[in-house]
Amino acid sequence: MFGIGIPELILIGLAVGILFFGSGKILDFAKSFGKLTGEFKKGKQEVERELKSGEEGKDESTKA
Repeated sequence: MFGIGIPELILIGLAVGILFFGSGKILDFAKSFGKLTGEFKKGKQEVERELKSGEEGKDESTKA
């Protein structure tokens, strides 16, 4: 696409975002996005742990 790569698009997006919203809003958005990804990782780990414990319980019940 016009010889523009992903890093350039990100940089252009940040520049446009700063122009429209100001640097304070961009920082708030980045902080919120960081918290969101942290919560997503916690949820993913919890689901993986539940699935793993469910598989172990299923294996024990089939052995008995």
